[in-house]
Amino acid sequence: MAGMDRRKFLKSVFLGAGGVLAGTAGIKALRGDFRIYTHPLGLADTLPEMQEEMKLILLGTGMPMPCIYRSKPAQVILAGRKVFLVDCGAGVVTRLVEAGIAPERIENVFITHNHSDHTSGFENVFISSWNSGRSMPLSVYGPGNTKDIIGKLMAHLNWDISLRIAQAKNSPEGAKIHYGEMEEGLICEEEGVKVTVFPVDHGIVKPAVGYKFEYKGKVIVISGDTQPCENMVRYSEKADVLVHEAYSKRWLDKGLKRFPEKRAMVEGIMEYHSSTLEAAEIAQRAKVKHLVFTHLIPGPAPVWYFEKDWAKGVSDVYKGKVTVGRDLMVL
Repeated sequence: MAGMDRRKFLKSVFLGAGGVLAGTAGIKALRGDFRIYTHPLGLADTLPEMQEEMKLILLGTGMPMPCIYRSKPAQVILAGRKVFLVDCGAGVVTRLVEAGIAPERIENVFITHNHSDHTSGFENVFISSWNSGRSMPLSVYGPGNTKDIIGKLMAHLNWDISLRIAQAKNSPEGAKIHYGEMEEGLICEEEGVKVTVFPVDHGIVKPAVGYKFEYKGKVIVISGDTQPCENMVRYSEKADVLVHEAYSKRWLDKGLKRFPEKRAMVEGIMEYHSSTLEAAEIAQRAKVKHLVFTHLIPGPAPVWYFEKDWAKGVSDVYKGKVTVGRDLMVL
């Protein structure tokens, strides 16, 4: 590199790539602060490790089909010093960092069911949390087939894991997974946080479960994927927040008028998911304080008037607070 020494070249690369990102990341790296690789822009330092009240962050509110505005399904619960990741669709690690959560804080993962859109980011969660400093086994909870399916996802990482232990000196304990399979009952209790799992009805997709989190008198329920079922009413009773998947029948009907050849696919979707109005009825019957929609089918752009139209009619059924979820929304 004539006329430019190595240090100046590296500095130009860091400062030139990505504008604001390089302006922050490059300068930190050049002065020897390499934590930027696991804590981009310092975002992971912005969220206090101690949360006095239970907090929910939506990480991915999308569906199996790609959407530039919405990652695949995932959400995280923070309570006390604990972090609980529920589902891990593609893009989840990027969303965690954007939310200000260091990947190494993920020690507990809860799977609602093993559809690919809910697990496609698992390997990245495992490797990123381990590479970033997690030194204890990752605890993975889910329904009865979780160990079998997640184990198969992990099988092709064995070679990579062995290299990272040998060369990068990653923690051997951090390379392990502890599984907890259950479909109804108290599945986890840590530092005052109780997590109850319950079966839901996702049609042909069996087993499938939802989760109820309790901390200091506050209750958050996450439906996972389900068509309407009595367990959703039972376990959501008087919950502070119900995060429920939903499709907008109005929007799907409009889509069919334009693409009638997609009828079989759309009818299949409606057979094992819940409509916005069906989710609203569940929330009303359960006397839920706040209904939050996620896994939006089809996913509207994150603009209020599109979201309002997507959820039209919900307020006629459910009289509480309604939110159409967005990625990185904090509740």
